[in-house]
Amino acid sequence: MNIGCHVSIAGGVFNAPGRAAELGCECFQMFSRSPQGGKAPELSDEVVAKWKAALKESGIANVYIHTPYYINFASSNNRIRHGSASVVRDELERATRLGVRYVMTHLGSAKDIGEEAATEKTIAMLTQALDGYDGTAQLLIENAAGAGAIIGDTFSEIKTIIDGVGSPHIAGICLDTQHAFASGYDWHNFKDTLARIDDELGINHIKLMHANDSKVELGAKRDRHEHIGVGYIGEDAFENIVVFAQENDIDMVLETQHDKVKEDIALLKEMRARITR
Repeated sequence: MNIGCHVSIAGGVFNAPGRAAELGCECFQMFSRSPQGGKAPELSDEVVAKWKAALKESGIANVYIHTPYYINFASSNNRIRHGSASVVRDELERATRLGVRYVMTHLGSAKDIGEEAATEKTIAMLTQALDGYDGTAQLLIENAAGAGAIIGDTFSEIKTIIDGVGSPHIAGICLDTQHAFASGYDWHNFKDTLARIDDELGINHIKLMHANDSKVELGAKRDRHEHIGVGYIGEDAFENIVVFAQENDIDMVLETQHDKVKEDIALLKEMRARITR
């Protein structure tokens, strides 16, 4: 199990490995394009060569790509819906070119068309995105915090979508600890929560974790990350989460503010070290 955080690609993707190493990352997450929109930077042969050299120098093996924030497979706007499918496909192709194992994505919101129709559209758009894809990178679905009519705030809903698509290119999920907590999954009752996730989805589907404490209380349905041990999840619960991740060889990626993310990385590493003492 490796521990790391999200890092910037400012100036080029090849700058990300060095930034990750400076923070003490053993793995890291990045965007491959602006998360807000616009054309993706070209991954020319020169860029890819510089990326591979920088990654080798950093000594980091596992890298993850997060899709842009604007993905919405259930939008009532055809351009947004089909554009989301196109971008996810492109991100998988880009990840394959960079040798990145997983791309993770949110699914969007059901507010335009209602939950049942949104589930159907999401399945259809994911199927479209993956149709004919033969790259090496696989897709992960990230659970949501439950704000508004967001899709994927329960693991049972995510299972319905994964089963509906039925593609081997969807490897499983990226479990965000804060999003789960905000959606009512109580990490303080760790065994019960793990059993609930296993019942709804299957814990074998967890391929990556976003390690974030929560600025909001259990079930608050808001996406608000906090530094580890400072929020409502707390250190004791995180120690159980780290044990689970270590036992199942699941990488943990922090998405906390960079003012203290280095300290967060060190704290998670210390929790991991306690397991073998």
